[in-house]
Amino acid sequence: VTMKLVAAAFGLSLLVAGLWVGLSLTSNSDGGGKPGGGGGGGGGRGCFLPPLPKEDVSLCRNLEVFYMEMGNISCKVVPKCNQYRRKIMTWQSPIVKFHGALDGAQYLLVMVDPDAPSRSNPRMKYWRHWVVSNITGTDMKSGSIRGNIITDYQPPTPPPTTGLHRYQFFVYLQGDRDISIPESENENRGAWKLDKFLQQYGLQDPDTSTQFMTQFDGELPPDFGSINDGQDQPDQR
Repeated sequence: VTMKLVAAAFGLSLLVAGLWVGLSLTSNSDGGGKPGGGGGGGGGRGCFLPPLPKEDVSLCRNLEVFYMEMGNISCKVVPKCNQYRRKIMTWQSPIVKFHGALDGAQYLLVMVDPDAPSRSNPRMKYWRHWVVSNITGTDMKSGSIRGNIITDYQPPTPPPTTGLHRYQFFVYLQGDRDISIPESENENRGAWKLDKFLQQYGLQDPDTSTQFMTQFDGELPPDFGSINDGQDQPDQR
């Protein structure tokens, strides 16, 4: 009887060990969060993207923003784990999807930081990170942001000691408008008069929008001094 009990216990321990290994492999394989992928729960095991604070969810309107490794970070806070806050400062432009886009229509995409150089002192607000016009409805649905690049994409680069920054995305139905920004204005991204720009082209409420938040995390990218959100730029209030 004793030998039978020992054998049964040994068999049970092997079964538990096998289940643990299987679960571990499944967890590691599911966490990649590749661009255009699923839920955006973070790349590494135990690394999660927390939702935005309740006071910051008003812009969350069915627009998806995918970055490599993290997946969809719409209405999320970029976490410190896996060095995501450092990586996002160097990644290329995200995939931006609007599933409600109309076939045959043209759209304008705008990405801005209203918290430059900080949320408590936004004297350079609406730092212009990306502006693209003439995006077809088909491309807007697939997340392929092709069109007339008015302002080249600049990744989020919140300056040190300025806390969390909001990075906001707006998509407007462009119609047949021919949209541009004067070269002299386009050279300097800070203190952009977004409201004036929208009024100039008769653009009112966006068709959709979203935002995410991130902050500086202790390591500067090589060209940080020339691209950070308002810290080293002249005051244009």
